[in-house]
Amino acid sequence: MANDVLVSFRGVQKSYDGETLIVKDLNLDIRKGEFLTLLGPSGSGKTTSLMMLAGFETPTAGEILLDGRSLNKLPPHKRDIGMVFQNYALFPHMTVAENLAFPLSVRGMSRTDISERVKRALSMVQLDSFRNRYPGQLSGGQQQRVALARALVFEPQLVLMDEPLGALDKQLREHMQMEIKHLHQRLGVTVVYVTHDQGEALTMSDRVAVFHQGEIQQIAPPRDLYEAPHNTFVAQFIGENNRLAGELVSRDGEECVVRLARGEEVRATAVNVGAVGEAVSLSIRPERIRLNGHSEACPNRFSGRIAEFIYLGDHVRIRMEVCGKSDFYVKQPVAELDPQLAVGDLVPLGWSVEHVRALDPLQAE
Repeated sequence: MANDVLVSFRGVQKSYDGETLIVKDLNLDIRKGEFLTLLGPSGSGKTTSLMMLAGFETPTAGEILLDGRSLNKLPPHKRDIGMVFQNYALFPHMTVAENLAFPLSVRGMSRTDISERVKRALSMVQLDSFRNRYPGQLSGGQQQRVALARALVFEPQLVLMDEPLGALDKQLREHMQMEIKHLHQRLGVTVVYVTHDQGEALTMSDRVAVFHQGEIQQIAPPRDLYEAPHNTFVAQFIGENNRLAGELVSRDGEECVVRLARGEEVRATAVNVGAVGEAVSLSIRPERIRLNGHSEACPNRFSGRIAEFIYLGDHVRIRMEVCGKSDFYVKQPVAELDPQLAVGDLVPLGWSVEHVRALDPLQAE
């Protein structure tokens, strides 16, 4: 499969002060044509990794390969990489068409080729009628589309995007997420995208690499990350998660039993656990919890007191007191919510073994 790898990070490290490693030991293969998102909290090393690939930062150790060639000594403008930033970085004194023509003229293309490509790029982002406007005359969403067209106009094999939608409002962001995703599907270009917004990462990507403290914690398709996190950091960072602390009582293959602080026992899927007697963190998604009669068939059954209803339009989050935790959340579609439920009610609830994952205990930051 090595021939479908476009970018390879091999043992890449980055330190700014010679002591602290912002990127620890990055080994990562990016496949041709894939949409890969680097996701993580600020300071986790995702943007630094992107900037090393772009050539704006130099690795302290290790090597980055593009199509089998080492990039370590290649300046940014020779890397055949398109870039889209959060602040658009358009030239204010140039029209939209001139902004798009710029990367082509520095590459020495002929005028007829340039005008043909600019025309193509404008229609790709549906801005044909804006070619003679200046960036200052465009909305944020239009400017972002111009920035996108400029990154694609010279038909690079790789496009890097650093929080490109960070400055847009929620509705426009969601619209642009779909536009970028569909453009990617149409053009088949390889995209490496950086964001700290997990919803954006899940919506757009073929694979997501979750960064934390300079290391990739897990790299997988969105659904796998959400449904099958490898460790507690990923479970907590991606989507909403109920965490229960306990210790391992026994393990039988894929299944284990965990005792919680107050003595309750939970049957769980053993994913990332140590020896019997060691601390374990249980992870359960709020939408996987069954209430009242729906919980009768569940192997893990407890009772919980309803503390608060949080209405979110299509679903309701119910904050409950369960197993000594006052912030245990249950998520229910509005259509399935029992209208009789009230704050203060004590109700039975449960979950199945495959929906509770036994993971490493959460380390204090």
